[in-house]
Amino acid sequence: MAPRSRSYQLSASPVTVLAHLLFIAVTTLVLVWLLDKREGLAFKSDNKFKIFNWILGFFSYVFPGAEMGTRASYLPWHTFLGIVILFLAICTAEMGLLQKFLQLGLFRNQEALIVNFTGLLILLFGISVGLTVVLPRSY
Repeated sequence: MAPRSRSYQLSASPVTVLAHLLFIAVTTLVLVWLLDKREGLAFKSDNKFKIFNWILGFFSYVFPGAEMGTRASYLPWHTFLGIVILFLAICTAEMGLLQKFLQLGLFRNQEALIVNFTGLLILLFGISVGLTVVLPRSY
């Protein structure tokens, strides 16, 4: 029998293995999508802002040689812009559901309930992620 102090603790290794497998699966699916639907990775793109955005992000935040003061000053803006992008994506998803709902004329049938329930779940997901980011970790 496990000691009383450790009876509710879980080992982190199955969780990390699952997270790594999920990351590998998502990365593989994104790569397949890029190669199939967009005809490649487009290293020579006409839109030069894409690559500069990643380079700026790497050298200002992720690069290990960056000073902690610089990284700490970017953190509130990084958090704020991440929340803004999340809520813009949620608004886009909700508007798409509403447009499809009105286009198909779904008012009082099963499909209408599914669309409404999906919209509600998307909204609750956004609220929970927003609260998770905004509230302090010790709460």
